[in-house]
Amino acid sequence: MTTTALSARAILLDKPKSLFLSVIGIRPFGSAPRPSRAAALHGDEDERPGLNAKETAQLRGIRRFGATGAVLMAVGALGAGAQPVLQNPTAGLRVLSLPGRMPTVALTMTMTGTVLVVLAWLLMGRFAVGDLRTRRGAPRRMSRSQLDRTLLLWILPLTVAPPMFSRDVYSYLAQSEIAARGLDPYVIGPKAALGVDNVLTRTVPTIWRDTPAPYGPFFLWIGRGISSLTGDNIVAGIFLHRLLALAGVALIVWALPRLAKRCGVSAVSSLWLGAANPLLLFHLVAGIHNEALMLGLMLAGIEVALRAVEGAGPIRGRSLALLIAGSGLIALSSTVKIPSLLALGFVGMALARRWGGTWKAFLGAAVLLAIVAAAVTFFVSAASGLGMGWIHTLGTATVVRSWMSIPTILGVGTGLVGVLLGLGDHTTAILSITRPIAYLMAAIITGRMLISVYMGRLHAVGGLGIALGAIVLLFPVVQPWYLLWAILPLAAWATAPAFRVPAVVFTSVVSVMLMSNGAEYLPFMIVQAAIATIFTAGTLIVFTRNTLPWRVEEPVAEITKPGPVGGGSPTGAYADSP
Repeated sequence: MTTTALSARAILLDKPKSLFLSVIGIRPFGSAPRPSRAAALHGDEDERPGLNAKETAQLRGIRRFGATGAVLMAVGALGAGAQPVLQNPTAGLRVLSLPGRMPTVALTMTMTGTVLVVLAWLLMGRFAVGDLRTRRGAPRRMSRSQLDRTLLLWILPLTVAPPMFSRDVYSYLAQSEIAARGLDPYVIGPKAALGVDNVLTRTVPTIWRDTPAPYGPFFLWIGRGISSLTGDNIVAGIFLHRLLALAGVALIVWALPRLAKRCGVSAVSSLWLGAANPLLLFHLVAGIHNEALMLGLMLAGIEVALRAVEGAGPIRGRSLALLIAGSGLIALSSTVKIPSLLALGFVGMALARRWGGTWKAFLGAAVLLAIVAAAVTFFVSAASGLGMGWIHTLGTATVVRSWMSIPTILGVGTGLVGVLLGLGDHTTAILSITRPIAYLMAAIITGRMLISVYMGRLHAVGGLGIALGAIVLLFPVVQPWYLLWAILPLAAWATAPAFRVPAVVFTSVVSVMLMSNGAEYLPFMIVQAAIATIFTAGTLIVFTRNTLPWRVEEPVAEITKPGPVGGGSPTGAYADSP
C-alpha cells in the first residue's frame, strides 16, 4: 500500500475519533485550549450602592403589592386550593367556608393574587438585576436585608394557606403512613396498603393510589416520623410537611448567596431569581413539594464542599472534613430525589482539577466521593428500614405525559398528526423513539459539562445548572417546579441575558398557568376568573402608575463584566481558582 493511501486511511480513521472527542468536549492532544461556549453565560457583577429615598419608597410599595397578592392567594385557597376530600378544617365554619361556597370568586382571588405576586417580583427585579436585556442594571441595588424582608413577607401568608397547585402532599402522607405501619411503600400503593376507604387514601389523586412511592428513603423516613405523630390527622400532617419544606427553603436562602459570591455574582440578584422566584413560592412553599428539601440539601452540600475544593491550603484536616460533609449532604439530598446526585459528579470534577487534573487525580476524586455517596445511601436505607427498593420505583412518574417535556410533546404531537391523517394512533411507538433520543442528548450535554469543569473551562455550579437544565427539558416528565432544579444553581452563576431573559419569561408564564386546586375547573369558570383577574390587575396598575416603577426613568450603568472567553478566569469563579 502506498504512503498516500496509508495517509488517507489514517485520516478517515481519525475523523470519527476527532468527531467523538469534539462532541464530548475534548480537543485532540496538542491543540490549543478552547474556552467553553457555556462560559459566555457568566459575568462578574460589581457591588453597587444602596437605593435612594425614592427607590426605597417604591420598593416598599412593591413589597406591599406582592404581599397583597400572597394574602389574596391564601384567602382564595380556602375555596380554590387543593383542599382534602375529608377533614377539611373550614367545612361548616360561617366565614372561612365562604370561599368554598363561591368557587369562581375563590378562583378569581387566587388567580389575581398569583398575577400580583409575579408582577411584584418583576418590579423588584429592577432593583436587583436592572435591565435583563443587556449586562446592565440600575445605578443602585437593593440591599440583602431589604430582599430578605420582602421574601419573608411574601412567604408568610402562603405558609398558613391550604396546599395549592398540587395534591402531592397527600401522596406523601399516605406513603409515609404505609411506612409507619411497617409495610414497604416501594412495593405496595396506598389503596392496597391502607384501604380504599382510608381517610388518607381518599385524598390521594386516583392515578397514584396504586403506585409505589417514587421518593428516596430519607424523605419517607422523615415522613414516617411525621405520621407517627399525626396519624390520620391530615391538617397536622400538612403543617409538619410544610415545616419540612420551609427548612429546605431556608437552606436554599443560606446557600444561594454564598455560591453566588463564590462565582462573582451579586447575592441579591441570585436570591431574586432563585429564592424569591414565584415558582419556589407557589410550588415549594404553597405546594409543599419535597424538591425544597432536595434542592436545599444539594446547594448547601455544594457550598460546603467547594469551601474545601476552592480553598487555598491542602485538602486535609478541616478542609477534608468540609469536603466529606458537603459530599455527604449532596448524597443525602439524593435520598430525597435522585437527580441531585449529579451535583456530586461536578464537585468530583472540580476536585480532580484541584488535585492536578491527571487520571490519577480523577480516579482518586471518583473513589473518594463514591465511597461517601455509598456510605450515606446505604446508611439511610438500612437505618430507616426501607432498604434499597426505592431504586426500582424511580420511573414511576413517567406514566404521566407532560406537555412541558420536549420529547413527550414531540411524540404526542406527531401521534396526533397521524390520527388526523387517518394513519392511526402511534403515539406510544413514537415516544419509544423520542424519549431514548432525548436521554442520549441529555447524557451528551451532561458529559460535556463535566469535562468542561474537569478541564477548568467552567465553574462547577454553572456546569451543574446547565446539565440539570438539559435533563429537565429532555426528561419524559416535566413539572413546573422541576425548572427550579436548573434555575437555582444557574441563578448563582449565569448573568447573561441569554439565561436570565428566558428564565424570567418561563417563570412568569408558567407561574400563572396552573390551576390553584391542582386539578381542573370548568372552562366557563376559568374564563370568568381570567377576565376578572385582568380587569383587577389592570386597575391596580393604573392606580399605582405614579408610585411603582412600571417604567424605567433613570439611565442605567454597566454592572457586569463578560465572563472569560480565552483565559484569565476571575478569582473563585472557576474550578481551578485558588
